[in-house]
Order: sequence, then structure tokens, then C-alpha cells
Amino acid sequence: MTAIKHALQRDIFTPNDERLLSIVNVCKAGKKKRNCFLCATVTTERPVQVNVVKVKKSDKGDFYKRQTAWALRDLAVVDAKDAVKENPEFDLHFDKVYKWVASSTVEKNTFISCIWKLNQRYLRKKIDFTNVSSQLLEESVPSGENQSVAGGDEEAVDEYQELNAREEQDIEIMMEGCEYAISNAEAFAEKLSRELQVLDGANIQSIMASEKQVNILMKLLDEALKEVDQIEIKLSSYEEMLQSVKEQMDQISESNHLIHLSNTNNVKLLSEIEFLVNHMDLAKGHIKALQEGDLTSSRGIEACTNAADALLQCMNVALRPGHDMLHAVKQQQQRFSDLREQFARRLASHLNSVFVQQFTQTLLQLYNKPYYLSVPGHDQSSTLAQHSVELTLPNHHPFHRDLLRYAKLMEWLKNTDYGKYEGLTKNYMDYLSRLYEREIKDFFEVAKIKMTGTTKEGKKFATLPRKESAVKQETESLHGSSGKLTGSTSSLNKLSVQSSGNRRSQSSSLLDMGNMSASDLDVADRTKFDKIFEQVLSELEPLCLAEQDFISKFFKLQQHQGISGSTTNEAEEMDGGNLSRSYPSGVPQTISSEKDMIRQMMTKIFRCIEPELNNLIALGDKIDSFNSLYMLVKMSHHVWTAQNVDPASFLSTTLGNVLVTVKRNFDKCISNQMKQMDEVKISKKSKVGILPFVAEFEEFAALAESIFKNAERRGDLDKAYIKLIRAVFVSVEKVANESQKTPRDVVMMENFHHIFATLSRLKISCLEAEKKEAKQKYTDHLQSYVIYSLGQPLEKLNHFFEGVEARVAQGIREEEVSYQLAFNKQELRKVIKEYPGKEVKKGLDNLYKKVDKHLCEEENLLQVVWHSMQDEFIRQYKHFEGLIARCYPGSGITMEFTIQDILDYCSSIAQSH
Repeated sequence: MTAIKHALQRDIFTPNDERLLSIVNVCKAGKKKRNCFLCATVTTERPVQVNVVKVKKSDKGDFYKRQTAWALRDLAVVDAKDAVKENPEFDLHFDKVYKWVASSTVEKNTFISCIWKLNQRYLRKKIDFTNVSSQLLEESVPSGENQSVAGGDEEAVDEYQELNAREEQDIEIMMEGCEYAISNAEAFAEKLSRELQVLDGANIQSIMASEKQVNILMKLLDEALKEVDQIEIKLSSYEEMLQSVKEQMDQISESNHLIHLSNTNNVKLLSEIEFLVNHMDLAKGHIKALQEGDLTSSRGIEACTNAADALLQCMNVALRPGHDMLHAVKQQQQRFSDLREQFARRLASHLNSVFVQQFTQTLLQLYNKPYYLSVPGHDQSSTLAQHSVELTLPNHHPFHRDLLRYAKLMEWLKNTDYGKYEGLTKNYMDYLSRLYEREIKDFFEVAKIKMTGTTKEGKKFATLPRKESAVKQETESLHGSSGKLTGSTSSLNKLSVQSSGNRRSQSSSLLDMGNMSASDLDVADRTKFDKIFEQVLSELEPLCLAEQDFISKFFKLQQHQGISGSTTNEAEEMDGGNLSRSYPSGVPQTISSEKDMIRQMMTKIFRCIEPELNNLIALGDKIDSFNSLYMLVKMSHHVWTAQNVDPASFLSTTLGNVLVTVKRNFDKCISNQMKQMDEVKISKKSKVGILPFVAEFEEFAALAESIFKNAERRGDLDKAYIKLIRAVFVSVEKVANESQKTPRDVVMMENFHHIFATLSRLKISCLEAEKKEAKQKYTDHLQSYVIYSLGQPLEKLNHFFEGVEARVAQGIREEEVSYQLAFNKQELRKVIKEYPGKEVKKGLDNLYKKVDKHLCEEENLLQVVWHSMQDEFIRQYKHFEGLIARCYPGSGITMEFTIQDILDYCSSIAQSH
């Protein structure tokens, strides 16, 4: 170990100006044994630095290298594991715990002892030695390799201090002066000893010679010691004075701290007080406005609105922790709560009064004004009477304008007292639903009068009598606790549709859906109905939109985020069910969104619109089934317009429901036409001609095309066209098969010609295939009728040539047919002589008369059929001439009449009739 120590000192620590004091051979605990050395070192320069260095052999094993170094001042704990039993393990606690196992217990104890001594001498911070024997910490290190730190004094530690350069130089000079300094060391040492004794003697003599100076020096030292004692006394007094000053300064510092703490607390307290005063103090003007403010004037409403907003801000201020425990804050909050309750009650009462006043005025106008009177230049006074004559609904804009002044107060009431807000909402719906019910029912009664031109009593207009008692009774009912209207509803006399005597019976028309015949209603009547129906929808639409816009603005629904929850069904809403349930917190829980609430309010207010529209639609359908076409187009357009604005609005939903009814009437009209086509009966004694449902389909299509031009529901008409035209085709086939007097081909030809002409004229794109089919059927049955009616006008000649064609078919050459006994030239001449021109003309004349009896005059197909027969006869004539030319060449045999004769005969017959 000594050799290793000297080698480490030489190779590692001397170059770094360090001295090695102790060494221990160790390995890490719990790992594969890879030995290394822990070294305790000190620096040679001042101030002295003490380190613990880890040294290990290089991988090649030929030299040592420095791996890690820790400053001894960073060592916190030395744990020897066991103070009684011998144990080579120990721990050093630096920035982390390093666990070591020494090669022997002696080396471990020696190293720990060295660390303890270095700690005692060089470090102010004492290291904690645990599980270390107290004897080990006190005893000296044995002589030998660790003798350097055995005594613990400066000389022992410096025993192995190397010579400096000057000392080496002096020794070299001294050795150079002695020849045997190297060869005889003992003689050289004795010489040096003798010289040292001589020098010691000289020193003693010098000291003895300077005794007087020594005495003087000692005396001076004694005086200096006395001065030192006096200085120490003064320093002690100064220290006592400074101690007193220190105590005073400590007291001053503590006092300053308390003063600073008090100032800080005062600033914070002032901040809290200012916060409460600024945020929870309501101006006297606002309090007066809330308690006594005028809710009828615009200035008073503005003052009350500002005061209500200020009160809401004070009540909604976010208090800091602990504020709610202050008595003054509780009092102020209670005061605010009382003010809010008082003003909310006063506001709700005033708005209820406004509702009642407006409703009462409108009722008085309804009862006191005749239908035919008008009050010009008076918006709200323009009564239903005037508007009814003009078929217009009263304008509620002045009423809305007056109420919108309270919109901000309604928003405040909604945010502060939802119960009263909900009560006002219900009252408003009750008042307005009764008012609109009166106005709308009277409006629809007048629309019915204009549609039919008569009332039940046969009068054009009537005057509503004054009913002050009824007005009083309904006004008083508005102030009831329930807030609902209970007055009775007056209405105009009910209408009844009178059938005119000059209209034909239902059985004679396929399009008669009610008591009136559609064929007797002229275009003016239908146009009148269309205008009235359009005017009704045009009046209802702005009325609903204006009311919906007012509800949204007045009740501030566009700013209210709906709270999801279970919603009441529409049946409960229509029966007066609650819009929402009031829970203890006052938050509505049953309205899923603000749009739902608006739609529910509109449904309650305008609950009479849908049944009135359905009644009007039923009346229009009863007057004329064709009116369903007008209503479908108009209603579809208004539904489309409403859905573009808001697909989920009340107007869109209501018109959509009514549109379903209109569409059902339209489908019913189509179905009834098809049913009556199937049930049609044709007289057996007269010719058929153009069937009634064919003519009526033309009328229907012409009217429908004029109505559905650029309409949104064109697809519904196209579907109806397909159904009707297929039913027409089937019914024509059926009637043609059942016809006894008129040939089937004539019925088919004439009716399909009429259908083809109708479709060609109207140019209905969805019926292009049916138009082609109708043309094909017309052409086929025309050809069939011509062939069937014309038959064989030259019967014997025809039979003769049929025999000729049979011989040719059997294989006889055409030019050899004349050699056949039955078909020779003489037989041919005999047959031809039987058909002179006079007989031919007579036969054609009889044929013309027969065709004239079959065809009807309406379709005017006689000349077309006659021309087709003429062409067919000429075709047969040319066929006979061809056979004569091929089978009897050079015989000179010809018919006794020519093609020109045939043309002249046909033309003469047609002109004569």
C-alpha cells in the first residue's frame, strides 16, 4: 500500500500541488468488484482545500488516473454502518449517497479517522459521523503510511513536506564544500553536527550578551500587554454600548415593521370600503325613480330603466370573500331586494294596465263601428269594420310602438323576477289571443262574403250593434287573478253557399266536387276567388311577422339562451298550459330554446288562424273544385317564402299544416275525376263522339297550365297529369270496347286525335311520351277504320286477282297466268265490265254516307278519313293495274275508269255533302 501511495503522490497529486494524507482500497457495494482508491488530500497553497478523490487504474492497467473529486465541505454524513462489529462497508453522503466496501476494516477505520481529523482542523461545518466508535475518533493513527496525520498538529502534518528550491540550493552548496559529503555521509553528518553546536553556542553567547536588550524588550512587552488590557477594556465598553444600540435598533426595526403592517392593513381596508361604496351604493335619484318614477312618459321610462340597470349592477356585484358576512352588506342587499320586489310589482301592474287599456279600446272600436264606416287618418282607430270592407286586417303597429318603450324594463324583469315576467307573458297571450280571434274571425267572415257575394240573411253588409255591457264585462274579466280573458266572442253571420239554378247537375260533370258545377263558373269567378285568397294570405303574413318581431323584441327572447329540459306538448299549450314551470330558483326549465318559446306564444295568440284557413279552404273547394289548384299554388308560394325567412317559425309551421290540407283537396279532386271517368256511362242510341272526360281534361290542363306557370309545386301537377292522362287512356279504351252504335276504331281515333291536339297545343313537357302514344293510337285506328270501312269496293275484280296471285304463289309464272282457263283474258274482260265508272261512284257515295254517320262534328275528321279512303282505293286500283300489266302483257285490257276518275268521284261526293 505504501508503494501505491508514493506512486499516486508522484503521478497524480504532486502535479496538482496536493499532498496525499490517507488512502483506502474500495469497491462499490452490490456491484461487480472493480477496485479503486479513495484518497484524502490537501492542497499545498493557502488557503488549504481538502478533497476526497476517487482514483482507479486505467483499462490497460499500467497507470492510475483521477476519476472523481469531491470537496470535503460537501460531505454531510459518514456512515460506518456498525460501531461495535467489524464491517468493511461505509457510506459517504455528498450530493447523493455513495456506498463503498473497503478491502479491510483497518483501512476503512484509518480513512474515517483521517477524515475526522481533517474536518476538525480545516472545516467550520462539522460532518456527522454515525455508527463510528468514539475511540476511533480520538486515537492517533499508527505510525507507518498514515503517520502524517497521527498527532493532529501542524508539525505532524508537515513532516513529509518537500524541500523548496532555495533549501535544495543551500544543501547543494554545502555539499559541494565537502568532498566526502556523498562518499562518507556519516562523517559529513558529524561535521554538520559540530558546526551546528558551534552555531548554537554562538547563539547562546549572543543571547547572553544581549540580556540588557532582552530586559528592555520584556519591559516593552509588559507595557504593551498593559496597553492591550486597556484597549480590551475600552473595547468591552464599546461592545456594551453597541449591544445597547443593537437592542434599540431591533426595537426600532420591529416598530417600523408594525407601522408598515398597520399602513398596509389600512390601505387594504380602505380599498375594501371603497369597493363596497362604489359598487353597492345606489344613487338617491335611482331609488326615487324605482319607487315613484313615472311609467307613462318617455322620460320617466328612461329614468326607471337606468335606475333598474343600476340596481341590477349593485345586486350582481361579485363580492370578495368575507363581504357577505358584514352586517352593512347584508342590510344593503336586503334593501336592494326590497327595491327590486317593489319595482317589479309596480312594473308588472302597470304593464297589465297597459294591456287592458289597449284591449278595451280595441273592443270598443269593434263594437261601436259599423262594417261600412271608416275613420280616415286614424291608425289604431281604423277599425275592423273599415278593414273588413277592404278585406284588410287592423294595424297593431301603434300598440307595439307604445309597448316597445318598455322592452328594456321587460328584459330587466326577466333577469330579476322571472315569475312576474312569466305572468306578464301569459296575460299578454290571453289578451292578444282574444283580440286576434275577434279580428281574424271577422276578417275571414268578410272574405267568405266576398267569395260568395251573400250572407245567410241575403244582405251585403251589416252593422254591429253597440254592446257596452259586453265590453265592460270583458274588461273586468281582464283584471282577474288568473289573468285570462273570459268574455264571449262575437262573430258575423255564418255563410252558406247557394247553388244557382242554371247550373247543371253533378252527374253531368266529372269536375263537380260540390253543390256547384265547375263548367258554369266562368274565368272571372275563379280569378275573383284567386285574388281574395291571395289577399287573405297577404294580410295574414305581415300580421304574424309583425307580431312575432314584436314578441321577440319586447320579451327579449333573442337574448335569452334556452335551458334544455322536458317540454310541454302542443296540446297543453293550446289548452292554456304553462309555458314553463317555475322552480325555486326561478329559472325556466321546460323551454328548449327561445325559438320554441316564440313559436309557442305565437301558437297561443294565433290559435284561430289554422282552423279559419281550413274553413276558408273547405268553402273554396265547395264552391269549385278547381279552386284547389289556385290554393295549392298560392299556399305553396307563401310557405316557401316563410321557410326562407325562418323554417321553424309559427307562420311557416301553420302555413305548412294548411298546405297539407290543400294538397289533400287537390289529390281528392284528381282522384274524384279519375273515379268518375271509371263510372262514366255512354248512351247506346247516339254516337259517342268526343268523350266528356276527354274534353274536361283539356279544360283542366289549360286552366292548370295558366295557374301553375312558374309555380314552386309544379311537380305535384306533373304527377296529377300522369295519373289523369293514364286514366283517360284507360277510360277511352273501355268506352270504345263497350260502344255499340259507333265503331271502336272511330271512338279511339277521334278521342286520341283530340288528346294529341290538346297536348300539342299546351306543350306539357312531362306528357311528351303520352303525346306520342296518343298520336300513334290515332294513326293506327285511323288506318284500321279506313281499311275496315273501305273493304273491297270492286269485290268480284278483287276475288279474280286474288286467284291470280294464288297461281303465282303456286309457282306459275306471271306471263303464263293468262293461259289458265279460269283466269284468261276473256274472263278478265267479263269481270271488268261489271264495274263501270257509274257503279264505282255510286259505291263511293254510299261509303261516304256511312262514314259521315260514324264520325262526330266536333272533331271534324270526315275529310281526313275520306282522303285516307281515297288513297287506299287508289292504292288498290294501282295494284290491279300492275297485275294486269304483268300477267296480261300486250292484251290492251284496262279498267273502265282511271285514277283521275276516282279523284273526280271523291271530290264530287265530298262537295255534294
